[in-house]
Amino acid sequence: MEFEQNKTIAYYDQHASEFAKSTVDVDFKEMQERFLEKIPLKAHILDFGCGSGRDTRYFMERGYQVTPVDGSKELCQKAECYTGVPVRHMLFQELEEQETYDGIWACASILHLSGQELLEVMPRMAAALKEKGIVYTSFKYGNFEGMRNGRYFLDMTEEKWTEMVQKTGAFKLEEYWITSDVRPGRGEERWLNIILRKK
Repeated sequence: MEFEQNKTIAYYDQHASEFAKSTVDVDFKEMQERFLEKIPLKAHILDFGCGSGRDTRYFMERGYQVTPVDGSKELCQKAECYTGVPVRHMLFQELEEQETYDGIWACASILHLSGQELLEVMPRMAAALKEKGIVYTSFKYGNFEGMRNGRYFLDMTEEKWTEMVQKTGAFKLEEYWITSDVRPGRGEERWLNIILRKK
């Protein structure tokens, strides 16, 4: 899987400008607020795969402490310019903090892991959260897993995700809901949105 991960990161490095441009101004307030409702005011959030830095900046403007990270060096630079804060360059598998964050925001990011990698990363996410911490994450809806449009994708259904949560044993599934893609011209794409709470 390392080859697929390297190809995915290379894709984002090569297309950082256009990716940032296509996502930075997308109105994602409904999801952002649904997540913030579940964590304390001024809480510490890990933006886990921050991309353009859109969500980091939104959370910071609302008074939250945010640590943004991304696996693409080029996107780290774009996000630093947009947010004005340092963005740590790291892979999901390199998460090692313990009981540091009130919430982890993993918006359309960990969907680039394989099923096996996700099973290894989820306990790391749980360990990085404080007691009863919250995760928001999202996946393209479906059963596909593999390379698509130059990147590795793990699509998800409610059944697949429930099984994933049971296997890791680190979280309880708080809620999930399906939405259409909010980017212009992408409304036919469906997304599975998920909120987890650390056990």
